[in-house]
Amino acid sequence: MGNLFSDAANERLPETAPLALRMRPRRLEDFVGQEQVLGENSALRLAIAEDRVGSSILYGPPGSGKTTLARVIANTTGAAFEELSAVSATVAQVREVLKAGRERLGAQGQRTILFLDEIHRFNKAQQDALLPAVEEGTITLIGATTENPYFEVNSALLSRSQIYELVPLTDEELAAIVRRGAAELDADVSEELVGLIAHRAGGDARNALNILELASQTATVQGQALDVSHVEDASRKRPLVYDKGGDAHYDFVSAFIKSMRGSDPDASVYYLAAMLAGGEDPRFVARRMVILASEDIGNADPRALLVAVAAAHAVEHVGLPEVQLNLAQAAIYLARAPKSNAVITALREAQADVKEHGHVRPPDALRDASYFGAKKLGRGKGYIYPHSDPLGFEVDNLPEPLKGKKYYRPSGSGEEGGDDGD
Repeated sequence: MGNLFSDAANERLPETAPLALRMRPRRLEDFVGQEQVLGENSALRLAIAEDRVGSSILYGPPGSGKTTLARVIANTTGAAFEELSAVSATVAQVREVLKAGRERLGAQGQRTILFLDEIHRFNKAQQDALLPAVEEGTITLIGATTENPYFEVNSALLSRSQIYELVPLTDEELAAIVRRGAAELDADVSEELVGLIAHRAGGDARNALNILELASQTATVQGQALDVSHVEDASRKRPLVYDKGGDAHYDFVSAFIKSMRGSDPDASVYYLAAMLAGGEDPRFVARRMVILASEDIGNADPRALLVAVAAAHAVEHVGLPEVQLNLAQAAIYLARAPKSNAVITALREAQADVKEHGHVRPPDALRDASYFGAKKLGRGKGYIYPHSDPLGFEVDNLPEPLKGKKYYRPSGSGEEGGDDGD
């Protein structure tokens, strides 16, 4: 009875399944986008065509085609294709697939491809269970993940797999997918609406087809022709591809810092807005600005550190959402400030000498002479008080082995412009 209902469900699925599922390509020729890994004569494209795909990890944002590409491989290969989701699969299920793969290889000489969706959801022990079979070649593993595999997948598995990064689809690529979807729905969609849907989808093919389907259904129910209002209603909020605990966290903060360092206030405030909209902790953002104020601006504009620290205080005293103004003001100030890395360069060179020479004793003239008997030991002898004798400003106060070293070299930028460092 169970099989009867299952068969009936499978027959009706093409009619009831979402458009995105119905439109999923089955052939490589129908796959849209990802030319950087699937272009003509690319290694992956040739491997799929010749049925020799090795263990791989497909890494990219939602709707970029990871699962679709795995299904294309399944339809192309002569290998047995097994599919599991790391969200629900157990170690026992994985071992069962590995056992079946070994038996299949031994009895029939047939390879097994295991597609593991959301591979980053597997913990270390679960990933370790895959390792022997991948290493021996009992199975070919194809993992899919939205998270950076270099952070989430065991290094042993990574070293035995090829990493393919999939990127968000362009508006032009999404437009091609929307046109196919419109043909499937037999809907009249103007090029203007095709472009709007593609733009609203945010690089996500699934989202583009979902917007098209919902907008078309709404228009049909209302007895109207599909127009901009239907598309806007079906895509009320552009998707935010941001995971404050994952890959996007590092990518966006990196772009934020590099934009301020590169004196680009527009990019700086954009990445700030994106991080805050994605739920990033404003304390983390403020800490990064405090660091940058000394690392990349320093004494070229000493006020930059004051501004950054003030923004950090504002986070504690004002809080969201109003503190976004304070953070934006600080980010723009830091971006526009003159730049110098003289502080961090000086510190690193001094640290290198400390590591190489140890804690070299200061000259006797600089050592503490405030206690009884210090003068008998020669402490403070030869010290020139600069306020009494200007020659004191000319003395090299470094320990003897380091005399003449210059750690701080003014950049010539901003307030370091007139400082010769002497």
